[in-house]
This record gives sequence, C-alpha cells and structure tokens, in this order.
Amino acid sequence: MEEHNPLVSERMRKLAELEAAGVDPYPARFEVRNLAVDLHREYTILPEETTAAPEVALAGRLMSLRHHGKVTFAHLQDGSGRMQIYLSHDALGAQLYDLCKRLDVGDHLGVEGQLFRTRTGELTVRARTVQLLSKSLRPLPEKWHGLTDVETRFRQRYLDLIVNRQVADAFRTRSRLIAEIRRFLDSRGFLEVETPMMQPMAGGAMARPFVTHHNALDIKLYLRIAPELYLKRLVVGGFDRVFEINRNFRNEGISTQHNPEFTMLEFYQAYADYQDLMALTEEMLAHLAKGITGDPQVTYQGQPISFAPPWPKLTLEEALVKVGGLEAEALTTEEGVRATAGHHGITILPGWGRGKVLAELFDTLVESKLIQPTFIIDFPTELSPLAKATHGEPTTVQRFELFVGGMEIANASSELNDPREQRTRFLDQLRQRDQGDLEAHGLDEDFLRALEYGMPPTAGEGIGIDRLAMLLTDSPSIRDVILFPLLKPAQGEQGGIDAV
Repeated sequence: MEEHNPLVSERMRKLAELEAAGVDPYPARFEVRNLAVDLHREYTILPEETTAAPEVALAGRLMSLRHHGKVTFAHLQDGSGRMQIYLSHDALGAQLYDLCKRLDVGDHLGVEGQLFRTRTGELTVRARTVQLLSKSLRPLPEKWHGLTDVETRFRQRYLDLIVNRQVADAFRTRSRLIAEIRRFLDSRGFLEVETPMMQPMAGGAMARPFVTHHNALDIKLYLRIAPELYLKRLVVGGFDRVFEINRNFRNEGISTQHNPEFTMLEFYQAYADYQDLMALTEEMLAHLAKGITGDPQVTYQGQPISFAPPWPKLTLEEALVKVGGLEAEALTTEEGVRATAGHHGITILPGWGRGKVLAELFDTLVESKLIQPTFIIDFPTELSPLAKATHGEPTTVQRFELFVGGMEIANASSELNDPREQRTRFLDQLRQRDQGDLEAHGLDEDFLRALEYGMPPTAGEGIGIDRLAMLLTDSPSIRDVILFPLLKPAQGEQGGIDAV
C-alpha cells in the first residue's frame, strides 16, 4: 500500500475514523432490489404525489460526489448504468450524513429511498438510508482525462472497466456474441463438447506449442494448439455434429491480431464438405452481425463491411494475382515463387516448399487488403496435412480461409479421412520437423487408429472468437477484446503481480 501517497493517506485516515465510529467499512452483504437501467426504463414518468413515489434499493460504486452544505449529490454506478443519489442531512440524520462526509469517489455504497426527478429532469433517489459497502483506498483516475494509457488499461483491466464504460460494453458484446453462436449451432443440431487442454501430443494445427510437465505421471504435456484431433475422434464415435468454444495456446508472438492464449470456436459436421461450410459460415456471420449490431453491415476502423452473402471466392494463386498484383507465370514453379519472394524481401527458410512460399507471399501482399468478407480456397497440400485433397489434384486440398477487415477469421476444410494418406502426411510432417520446422505435426498413432475404424465424410472449421469480437465492437487490437491479455512484465513486477 502506497501510504506515502497523500491521497491514499487521506483515505486511510477516513477509514480509521469510520472504524472508530463503529462503522464496518467492509460488510458482508446488501439486499439489492433494483438496477439503474431498469429504473431508467420503467420510470420515464413518475407519480406527481410524493407518497406514491416508488421505494428502491440499489448499490454500486460512487463515481461523483458534490457536497453543498447539508445536501450532497452523487452518482452511483452499478453493472447496468448510473443513477443520481440525493443525500440530505434532514432525511438521513446527523450520524448518517456525517458518514457521507467521509465518502470518496470509488467507494461502494448501498442506498434505499424514493425516486423523484430534479428540477433539471434527472431521475434521482432521495436517500432514506445509506450503507458503506466497501471503502476505496486508491483514487480513481482524474475525471476529465480518465484512464488513457494503453499499458495501464490492459495491466489494470479492473480499473479500465470502472472508468471506461465503452470497454465494459465491448466485453458485454463479446459475451452476447458467444451466447448467440451457441444458440445458432444448437438450433442446427450441433452438440457442445469439451476436449483436453493438456495433451500428450500437440496437433490439429501447424503451430509451436507450450510445454508443461505432469509431476505425478512424470510425463511431458502440451497446452493444446487446437482441439481438432479430439473432435474428429468424436465424429468417429458417432457425434455427427460437434462444436467447442474454448482456449487454444500457441507459443508465438504478440501483436494487434495475436495473443498466445485465445478463444476459438471449432466445429465439425459429418457428411459435409468445405463448400457446405462456406454456406454455413455466410449464414452464421450474417446472423451474428445483425443480431449483435442490428445490421449485417458494420463499420470497422472507418471502413464499412457487409456480411450479407454471397461472398467472393478466390484461390490462393488467384488472390496473389488479382489482389497482390503478381504475374501468374511467376507462381507456376518453385523457382519462380522463390524469386518473387526474394524480390519482395521475404526470407525463405530451409525446407520450405512452393506452397509455404506462396503462403508467405499471401501474408505479405494480400491479407491486409481483404476488407470485405472473402473466401480464399484450395490451398497447397503441404500447408494442410489434415485436409482432403482436391479430386484429381493431389497437390491441392479442399480448404478455405475467410478474411474480413484484413484479418483471417476462419479456417476450414473437407477433412482427410483416409488413414493411409493421413499416415503418409504425418510422416512428411516428421521429415519437416527433422529439418527444423517447429510447427510441424507429430505422428499421432491413436488418431490414426481412430481413422482406421472409419470416419465419415466430414468438414470442420475454426473461427477466431477474439478477432470476430474485434470486428463487431470496432476494436483495433485483440487486446481490446481479451479481458486479461498477456503482456511483457513491467518493471517491478514479479510473476505478473505488482510488487508492493
């Protein structure tokens, strides 16, 4: 506690005075009967007679205090909104009004009283009794400038939520988004499931995992990079439509679009292919945009984006030509794509094939330009070890990625269900790992065993919840839609907790 801080010291003095007067500054409970938002909605018109004015009881944090002799005006903020409070010496009596003199902005207060409107028309509670519920020992940020430092906002999210109401609104929108996704999938016969977050083998995506250790079993475990292989096991087991909304972990960099811990929706539908999922994705995202914002067209960072289907479809190579401005002839050979990548300053690592270089060219030249929803389809097989090959084209798989607002939002494919081909792909991945590719898959024998029992034709998709929330809340950074994003420890921090 920073007792050398004069503002903190003054609050500590008030706390001591309250306790000396017999006031419990941290009581156990207060019976809340009303929320601010409900009162504002219900009482747009109040009875003219004071005796008919409704009695209310609400609680929240004091966000303003204005003392005027024997009367005080305050604003109380609960989880739904704000309500003005009128405190008077005559109504409360000397003892309770003396308590009000020791209140500070930031304190939690319980208030019971009658509703009325002031001469300016503001709905207000005339307090009959008040109870201090929690004494705030640190002052909130200054009223007019608020909490604007980005690092402080993310490190002290609790403070960000108190003083920046639009931040709290964004996370309420995110919660509504997830609830609506569940309703949408449930109405179409999908079963929600949970699969392991700690796995003996990292798989389901090409990414570098976090590694941990289970002491009792003395085994290495991986925080999951994707639930894919477990969800496919469930399809083998007879769950024809399954989905999971949960955390994935990837040991990668941090940026405005990447957080090492993130939320993913992943779902699988038997007897369907990636074309079916494109149609489902158009329907779902248009439904979500309208349900959350009221309109299938949203504005993201000043640019209008329409989720109304249908959306354009481009192959990876078509996108490099039509959007990236490359010559089609330069993309037909490995030598050509390597030369093109070098021309654009892309570093090529050993072991990269033509497909990987094409993907790097796409990331550099195309991705940020795809503002309207666009499907990029038919990826090189080497980038998609779990996807089904295009009929007659073994070097290409039935896969799409969806881009909106210059970001990848979804990744889907017709799933490879031939255990012989899947084993060959896994062995290819092992060779890539031996050549230094830390994102390559391992050989999951149990998953292959499951495929050998037979998996029906299946299509699967993953949608990034955080990035979708960015689009629907007009948030420029993924950290704006993750309550507690991972940050580099600040000076003086130990294990993520401020030193005291």
